[in-house]
Amino acid sequence: MMIDIDRLSDRELSAVVQKLWDNDVNRLKPGKDYRISLQGKAGNSMGSTDNSDAAGFPLFTFVDENIFKKETFLAFISLLDNYESDTGEPEIVTPEEVAENHKFLDSIIQTSTMKIAHEYLVEKQLSPEDDTEFKEQLYRIWFELYARRGSSRPDSSGFEHVFVGETRGGRTVIGFHNWIQLYLQEKLGHIDYKGYTVNANSPQPDENKHILALQFSWKNGIKPKGSIFIGVSPEFEFALYTLCFLSSPNERVKVQFSFYDVEIVCHHYNQKHIGTTYPVLLRYQNPK
Repeated sequence: MMIDIDRLSDRELSAVVQKLWDNDVNRLKPGKDYRISLQGKAGNSMGSTDNSDAAGFPLFTFVDENIFKKETFLAFISLLDNYESDTGEPEIVTPEEVAENHKFLDSIIQTSTMKIAHEYLVEKQLSPEDDTEFKEQLYRIWFELYARRGSSRPDSSGFEHVFVGETRGGRTVIGFHNWIQLYLQEKLGHIDYKGYTVNANSPQPDENKHILALQFSWKNGIKPKGSIFIGVSPEFEFALYTLCFLSSPNERVKVQFSFYDVEIVCHHYNQKHIGTTYPVLLRYQNPK
């Protein structure tokens, strides 16, 4: 009998992701720490002057900002304004920004979620056991700059693309898969939430669940379809995405945890950096 290695590894990875989820003590509770308003289903228009806005109101109706005073949230938020959103514009990284990157990594590797991910990666001989060396590995994966398509100069990083968002040609939003950045940019008036997105196979979104596919405009660009976790901590996303990047050669990894059957899309850039990564909700399941 042939053993499907991929299926085995997905099952093994799912067990680790469930542990990450169970130990994500900084996760917000829907309806208590934050509330979202899904409103209507977004249209298919790609144009940034799209009039078929299915949501007249913001996505977030309430977020308890005291949460943002927690160490990892504070360190994460300090990184969000360090980037030039337009691809093709070279990133200038100041010594202060490098220090902020390190401060963020210092804060997350102390958390249970990151320790669980680190332990698993060491066991699989995918990461060094030493914390300082592990931090160097994380820095290379997430913060080292590289030239995104169409650019000859280093203008992007995994962190900027996934957590901050970028614009291409001023009209298209690429990346931008983080709820904290979405909330903060919406609060500043830079985000216009257009509604949730679903296809024939995806489940209906739920305001009390932690994964959402959506459409929005940012600055002058449009994100026709994005997918994000909502209410999870920065360390949970960092641990999950690092785990998928290092442990799977596949660019799509299926994991099951809590209520969710999810595909984690994780594109590698030169096998050394994260190109993009985000969750795609396949179906809801009974909680584990």
